[in-house]
Amino acid sequence: MENAKEPLISPVGEDCQSQEQVNGPVTTTISAAFTLGTKDIAPITSVRAFFREFLTESKKLWYLAGPAIFASICKYSLGAITQIFAGHVSTLALAAFSIENSVIAGFSFGIMLGMGSALETLCGQAFGAGQIDMLGIYMQRSWIILNATAIILCFLYIFAAQILKLIGQTAEISKTAGMFAIWMIPQLFAYALNFPMAKFLQSQSKIMIIAVISAVVMVFHAFFSWLLMLKLGWGLVGAAVVLNISWIVIDVAQFVYIVSGGFRESWTGFSWKAFQNLWAFMRLSLASAVMLWQVISYMHTNKRKIIIKVYSLITRSCNIVGWSVMAALGMNIAVSVRVSNELGAGHPRTAKFSLVVAVITSFTIGVLIAIILIIFRDKYPALFSSDTEVQAVVKELTPLLAFCIAMNTIQPVLSGVAIGAGWQAVVAYVNIACYYIFGVPLGLILGFKLDLGVKGIWWGMIAGTVLQTCVLSGMIYTTNWKKEASKAEERIRNWGGDKEATQNNVEQ
Repeated sequence: MENAKEPLISPVGEDCQSQEQVNGPVTTTISAAFTLGTKDIAPITSVRAFFREFLTESKKLWYLAGPAIFASICKYSLGAITQIFAGHVSTLALAAFSIENSVIAGFSFGIMLGMGSALETLCGQAFGAGQIDMLGIYMQRSWIILNATAIILCFLYIFAAQILKLIGQTAEISKTAGMFAIWMIPQLFAYALNFPMAKFLQSQSKIMIIAVISAVVMVFHAFFSWLLMLKLGWGLVGAAVVLNISWIVIDVAQFVYIVSGGFRESWTGFSWKAFQNLWAFMRLSLASAVMLWQVISYMHTNKRKIIIKVYSLITRSCNIVGWSVMAALGMNIAVSVRVSNELGAGHPRTAKFSLVVAVITSFTIGVLIAIILIIFRDKYPALFSSDTEVQAVVKELTPLLAFCIAMNTIQPVLSGVAIGAGWQAVVAYVNIACYYIFGVPLGLILGFKLDLGVKGIWWGMIAGTVLQTCVLSGMIYTTNWKKEASKAEERIRNWGGDKEATQNNVEQ
């Protein structure tokens, strides 16, 4: 990033060189979200032009965000559905599943998804630059790194019982959750295969197929969860079998789709090139992991804080907050793809305008959800519990929850821009400072020192999010987007792209 501003709305007389004059001949790749070989948008000089471009960009964003949100919710629902059936098995089964799913699997999910997000930067920018043949190589590199990471994370699963007991869980729950964690190791390696394939498809705007596969698997997952866990009485063993198989089926379906012949340019088979530049790829993956894991773990922390006084709502209220988080991550995916594609194609104004549209859209959705929660705060708690005391606590916390959801719709979009532009390392430092140096200590002071309890802890975490949002907004505002487009070109060349083909792709 450079501390030089490039306003989105420029004076009418600004010289704007045609992309047709700058770009060399390229292969035209067309989708509803991105067309290779097109020009950057002209400087926006009127309100009418703003709304015209806003409508055009909104269509492109929702072409990606709609299926991405739906797919994210479907994948999240695999665990949520199984958790509901676990509640019908026994209280111990519910507690063990909830702990393993939120602590062990949740931690691993954040790490693996974060490391896989490095692929969003590389694949998205390579696709935008027309270096489509590199996408399959990048995906294979990510497979290597994520599977190596999964081997390391296996120790977390193997020693889950001891770890859970160490952090204060009862011996009975720790033992059961630890055994269940060992059964769930195949899911960990399914993550390692799934996330790179998902990023490979997303960078080429092929998100609808991910949504279709996820939806079909979710339907069968619900049926077989009931069959194995309740009807056949397998309990947690059935939960592990169904969850593992569901994720494996998703992986197999996506891989078959990729190699079936529809990606002749981007998938050319397995290659030894996947073992080149692994250390540089690892550094970007680690930065991505730190950045995105902090976002996900923060949102999960918010959920746990809600539940301190309302433990009986854990299985249901957490899932509702989780579904809203998945919706935000869907918009994160969409804006990441848009920004990386446009930067790779040498379209700095379009990349920046995509960010503007995504922030406005996501924040509007968050505000609407917040308003709905506040309007129905007297009624929706009854959906989760008949206990009047619990309902009163939920009603009391609803305004705070609504504000939190509204704020959390902006942050994932800004993180998506960071992924699309390749700023993961910088944003990781920002997240550490805002969350763990500022937000968490402030929450502890408000919660315990000033006796504000769960509200104080939550306000501290929200303050961390607000600070992080302000810092990222400042970084984005002062970014020179032409420089970022040039960096995207350089990154593609350095990591295996065709130098001659990319050299003329960005305005000099």
